Amino acid sequence: MRKTQVVAALLACVASAPLAAKEGMFTPGQLPEIAEDLKETGLEIDPETLTDLTGFPMGAIVSLGGCSASFVSPEGLVVTNHHCARGSVQYNSTAENNYLENGFLAKAKGDELPAAPGSRIYVTTEITDVTARMRDGVDALSATERYDTLEQRMKDITAECEQDAGSRCQVASFYGGAEYTLIKRLEVRDVRLVYAPADSIGKYGGDIDNWMWPRHTGDFAFYRAYVAPDGSAADYSEDNVPYQPEHHLKVSAAGLDDGDFVMAAGYPGSTQRYATLAEVENTFSWSYPTYVTLVNDWIDTIEEAAPEGSDARVKYESLLASLNNFEKNTRGQLEGARRVGLVDRRREREEALAAWIAADPSRANYGEAISGLVALTEESATAAKKAFWYNFATRPALLSAAQRLYRLSQERLKPDAQREPGYQDRDMTFFAQGLQALDRRYEASVDKAQWLLFLDTYLEEPAENRVAVFDNALGLTGDVDAAALSAKLDSYYAGTTLDDSETRLALMDASPADFEASEDPFIQLAVALYEYEREQEAEAEERAGRAQALRPAYMEAITQWQRSQGLSTYPDANSTLRVTYGNVMGGSPKDGMAYLPFTTLEGILEKDTGEDPFNAPAKQLQEIREKDYGPYALGSIGSVPVNFLSDLDSTGGNSGSATLNARAELVGLLFDGTFESVNSDWDFDPRTTRTIHVDTRYMLWVMDKVDGAEGLIEEMDIVE
Repeated sequence: MRKTQVVAALLACVASAPLAAKEGMFTPGQLPEIAEDLKETGLEIDPETLTDLTGFPMGAIVSLGGCSASFVSPEGLVVTNHHCARGSVQYNSTAENNYLENGFLAKAKGDELPAAPGSRIYVTTEITDVTARMRDGVDALSATERYDTLEQRMKDITAECEQDAGSRCQVASFYGGAEYTLIKRLEVRDVRLVYAPADSIGKYGGDIDNWMWPRHTGDFAFYRAYVAPDGSAADYSEDNVPYQPEHHLKVSAAGLDDGDFVMAAGYPGSTQRYATLAEVENTFSWSYPTYVTLVNDWIDTIEEAAPEGSDARVKYESLLASLNNFEKNTRGQLEGARRVGLVDRRREREEALAAWIAADPSRANYGEAISGLVALTEESATAAKKAFWYNFATRPALLSAAQRLYRLSQERLKPDAQREPGYQDRDMTFFAQGLQALDRRYEASVDKAQWLLFLDTYLEEPAENRVAVFDNALGLTGDVDAAALSAKLDSYYAGTTLDDSETRLALMDASPADFEASEDPFIQLAVALYEYEREQEAEAEERAGRAQALRPAYMEAITQWQRSQGLSTYPDANSTLRVTYGNVMGGSPKDGMAYLPFTTLEGILEKDTGEDPFNAPAKQLQEIREKDYGPYALGSIGSVPVNFLSDLDSTGGNSGSATLNARAELVGLLFDGTFESVNSDWDFDPRTTRTIHVDTRYMLWVMDKVDGAEGLIEEMDIVE
């Protein structure tokens, strides 16, 4: 395309974009309220169908417990992002048999590999409002009593729900605890890896392209859900059979074009759209800058201790990917906050809210709640700063395992219903699998290098932020000699048996006395720190109890104030099922910058250097040069679309969300946002908010032309 044509296309893209992106991550129950706008935006199916969680298409949408996914065949085939399944790829990889580098494809069901321990597929089956039961009488309780009562009620309601075998239930809080919903899910425990492209496709562009546009990443992979022969949820067994979902999505090979309607259904993690000014100021003035500095040092430490190509590097690949992603996201948050003037915008919002409250004496209780919440926020921030470096200094993998095991021995002295979440009988499978997974994610030399880094930062803290029991246990008193400290840590790694998975698993049945008599140095340290950490936990729970009294009133004030302006209030994301909708579109996030809505195969050629992370497979490059598009080309761009942009409202946890067209056919997978839009977790900006999706046409092209996954293509319902 000639230069003048490129400029014209960019201008047309920007000029044709709607004036405002669609803000809101809506619960299924809210969709009838926005049915008219859904239709006007382009939805062709009845909006009411989206409220039926067991019907089509919502019955095909699942959670992986951190990522989203969807069924795409009647035989339990699940599609999600490559980066969501990458932990399972890494878990099954070694330096000699590296599926991260080479990719993995099971040619037959018998070749599929067990996913990483703890992997789950959750199918939402029922939602029930339990607000009245949760909140009855709690307003009259003290802060600690309120926290304990609400937690106990959550556990009781969850236990009742989970009497149905194979169910995993959750009580979710909305609007700061003003509303509570019981979510019932089928828990699929036998999850197997079916297909994941090599990193040179699934992670193409790596950390350089992460959060950036234009993007050319094949961020997709497939799992399969298995159950017992009778259809019940079961742990891994060769006798298990593929799960047969009631609904699965059809996969579009026709795709979509610029301006077309799209919606995403998934499980966004968390947003802070309603955070107070005090919370925003603390986060952006201290928390985020501190994290950025620490995480960069952390990444450098791992990369030095685990050289490229070593088995240790394979073990830490998932952690490195997470840290790089977090670091870039956090920098984007800081830059975005500065660009939009987030602190000033939040201050203006609070001033406007305060004026609305002051205009009517009956609203005085709102003002009192907000004042209390601000004071509590400052108190919590002070406690968090004090605990920050200690929490990292006690992060070594085997110490964490010892602490959890000793806590388990203490919790088991209580009736199951009274134990802390994470230590009940319902949690023991996860507990054991977490201990097992450590084998493929731990190397003593790397763990020690990280511990030394965290101790160095901890030792720089003022005396009031140090913890005496920890200092005494490690000999961190007076002048600390670096060589002596290194030797001390060596004695921990040499003297422990917790690096053996069988030992860790056996300790799940140990008594507190067994731990207290142990000579294992990590266990001794865990025992020494136990009482101090329980004191800190009790203080945090008391603060949480006060927040549970104040935040619902604050959210009620926000809701009523916005309603007076004709605006609706959607709840902050909280890892529950949400729907967001809008259109395919490019944009102009800042002066002089314009984004086209699609990237193409040819863009891979332009970026490719032959070196990681721009090292596409030779077969793929050959197919692109030969312009072997098959039936997957988009006429308006003259190529196969790789990734596309939309104005959908999304955040972390949305990764892997099904991107659907107006007929609820799968047209892509949501996998990222642009660097300019990551700050939308805190403040929605319609100009900059853009979400990145991998196009199903690129997925099918890779499966067909590069990886030979014809069997999976045949298994899915492909529509044109």
